[in-house]
Amino acid sequence: MDLLGALGILVRVVETGSFSAVSRERKLSQAAVARQVAQLEDHFGVRLFHRSTRKLSLTDDGQTLLGLARPVLDGVEGMEAALGQQSASPVGLVRVGVTVTASRFLSLSLPSLLADHPQLKVELVVGDRFGDMIEDRLDLAMRVGEITDTSLVLARRTGTAVRVAVAAPSYIERNGEPSSPDDLADHTCIVHDIGPDSDVWTFVMPEGPKGCRVSGGFIANDVRAVHLAARAGYGIAYLTLIEVFDDLRCGSLVRVLTDTPATGLPLSLVYPSRRHLAPRTRLVMDFIWEQLLQIRAELATEADVGALRERRADARSLTQSHTFLPERL
Repeated sequence: MDLLGALGILVRVVETGSFSAVSRERKLSQAAVARQVAQLEDHFGVRLFHRSTRKLSLTDDGQTLLGLARPVLDGVEGMEAALGQQSASPVGLVRVGVTVTASRFLSLSLPSLLADHPQLKVELVVGDRFGDMIEDRLDLAMRVGEITDTSLVLARRTGTAVRVAVAAPSYIERNGEPSSPDDLADHTCIVHDIGPDSDVWTFVMPEGPKGCRVSGGFIANDVRAVHLAARAGYGIAYLTLIEVFDDLRCGSLVRVLTDTPATGLPLSLVYPSRRHLAPRTRLVMDFIWEQLLQIRAELATEADVGALRERRADARSLTQSHTFLPERL
């Protein structure tokens, strides 16, 4: 029996909650996965799982073995990295959890990294809702907001995601634009559902941050759907600068509430604390960091151009009132 391999299967069965998930992940039959677990039970002379048709749970002995197995597996991975077995030419798969917006620019830039490292594979796991990194088998993840999960290591704080309230010119022509965040209550708003209080948009007021509850008939958990609905003129959306700056530049969207900035959100790259950061993962992390720096520089350039455009547009008051001045991500 390959003891280390069997222990790895045990850990993944617990993390995914099923034999079938591990069989798909390892490209093994479900019977082969079950056989590895059975061999562990025979080897140690204990029962590891309570099995039923609906639920799979560890026995006390299974919990003990799991707690002992994880440091062993992490140690083996650490030895491989320390001895340089993967450092000369990164090999293997790196699973990265990213937001829908981030997936757009990474899909354009990642091919250059993969061309330089043909034995490296990168899988983007895309979504705006954040789950458990271990359960989702993520090596690295981009997180928006403060990191409160103590099981995660903050690898890089990559900047700030600035949010802006935007609408299509056609919507403003029909409905006018809000002059203050309180006016949003009288407008149709498009809600990006990423969790509790997604319909509360926060703005920086002289007295401090103020949350405004909005409403509208269109709600979506996909930022692309919210973005498209805004461009179609349905209502006002509350999106990150990086998501909409191309539309603001070409005029298909305009910013509203320009005198009332929205609060920003920290952008971070994190990884599970129990895992050694393998060289291939560090390579991908550094690449993503460089891409974010490049985007931030491009946005800063847009800010300079936008400021000049404002000064030259005195005769175009409507356009001037909607000029977009990005300074952060």
